[in-house]
Amino acid sequence: MKKLTTLLAATALASVMGSAAWSKTLVYCSEGSPEGFDPGMYTAGTTFDASSRTVYSRLVEFKHGGTEIEPGLAESWEVSDDGTVYTFKLRPGVKFQTTDFFTPTRDLNADDVIFSFERQYKEDNKWNKYVAGASWEYFAGMGLPELIKSIEKVDDLTVKFTLNRPEAPFLANLGMDFASILSKEYADKLEADGKMELMNQQPVGTGPFTFVAYQPDAAIRYKANPDYYAGKEKIDDLVFAITTDAAVRAQKLKAGECHIMPYPNAADVEGLKADPNLTVMEQEGLNVAYLAYNTLVAPFDKVEVRKALNMAVNKQAIVDAVFQGAATVAKNPIPPTMWSYNDAVEDDKYDPEAAKKMLSDAGVSDLKMKIWAMPVSRPYMLNARRAAELMQADLAKVGVQAEIVSFEWAEYLKRSSDKDRDGAVILGWTGDNGDPDNFMHTLLGCDAVGGNNRAQWCNKEFDDLMTKAKVTADVAERTKYYEEAQVIFKREAPWNTLDHSLVVMPMSKKVSGFMMDPLGIHRFDGVDIAE
Repeated sequence: MKKLTTLLAATALASVMGSAAWSKTLVYCSEGSPEGFDPGMYTAGTTFDASSRTVYSRLVEFKHGGTEIEPGLAESWEVSDDGTVYTFKLRPGVKFQTTDFFTPTRDLNADDVIFSFERQYKEDNKWNKYVAGASWEYFAGMGLPELIKSIEKVDDLTVKFTLNRPEAPFLANLGMDFASILSKEYADKLEADGKMELMNQQPVGTGPFTFVAYQPDAAIRYKANPDYYAGKEKIDDLVFAITTDAAVRAQKLKAGECHIMPYPNAADVEGLKADPNLTVMEQEGLNVAYLAYNTLVAPFDKVEVRKALNMAVNKQAIVDAVFQGAATVAKNPIPPTMWSYNDAVEDDKYDPEAAKKMLSDAGVSDLKMKIWAMPVSRPYMLNARRAAELMQADLAKVGVQAEIVSFEWAEYLKRSSDKDRDGAVILGWTGDNGDPDNFMHTLLGCDAVGGNNRAQWCNKEFDDLMTKAKVTADVAERTKYYEEAQVIFKREAPWNTLDHSLVVMPMSKKVSGFMMDPLGIHRFDGVDIAE
């Protein structure tokens, strides 16, 4: 079966490559398949790379390679003195992509902006549940349904957002993937044709690349958008060759079958660096990996049990085995490169004997649990199965029997959000906007329970600090709130914080213009390849 799957993938890639033989083609060996192509419904970087960062644009964008906001589809904006009204002036003449399945008849206007956001929180909107189980995790988890009072069309090129209270990270949030702008005209056509589900399968946006075709688990093909508002890209065709095995990705890169790959195995990095045909970029990741306990399910509802399990795991051994030193042990839910990081927090020390005693004192014996291991490589956890095996062995030493489970990536993300999920799940996060709120409130706030908050942890003391940090624009004051919140997080231990990793990006020396991104996304606008 594995040989057949490999053959099918190779055939699909050859097909898309062959059709673009006389054009400038860049092949990216991606690490997994997207969950869909409507970025509002998802949170995985794999999905964003394939959708929001290729096909779509946003009102504001992050400067390439950084976290500073710059104009996007909005050429300018104004914020009221009280911080509750944001008025955006849209860029005139922006065109939606023309594809084999849709031809737009008008330029971008305010209707598209309002449609793109209202469908994510208005339950009476026909597009709110157009995909079964749609949860709009980011929008809900960040508390935006309660924050946004209204979104109004002032005129065709002016949109006004009115908030119920000030929100310090609001502008940065609008640069995130969930805030991508879709075509209302395309949506209306799909609705009239009775084919609404195609919005998540055949995307249409205003971004640098136009979607062409997707062969599930094999390849995605795009072409440069000739009408892109920032100008046509230098490459003509972009191909995502979906390759889940990191070792195979490295082989393809060395063989010239792809030009860029993410997340190499730590053991392969030195060999890639030694290849004269390759360039290997490195950057400290704005990320964290964690093991999230389900705090709604016994015995993980007891802080003593969570603390004991944390003390049972040798995190340095995980960093050594999985990253071969290219990561550091994590103690906080935000990385040390982020402002407001509280270095005074003390980590749970590795102490199996103390862990045994703590479990006994909590009345827990013969504990059986599940460790969920991701099926894909992520920057913050290159090999979750190996990490899970190391944790399994450590837990056995304190009398805990752990079973390792996994699922296909989209299913893993979906099931791990369930409030009645059993066991502890390995996941992680790369910052979306450079703000601590994007980690601490998005992953640990009460609004995110049942979504991004895989620990299902709702702590009022912590949540109140998140709210206070949101409503003030003063960075020094916000820093104090986040520092205090990190102390509460460590005291309550909803996670075992695992690591912060170095991110490595190998690519062909033929590639130019590619920039590593602190937000963990892979962008191909501005990239060129030598013939």
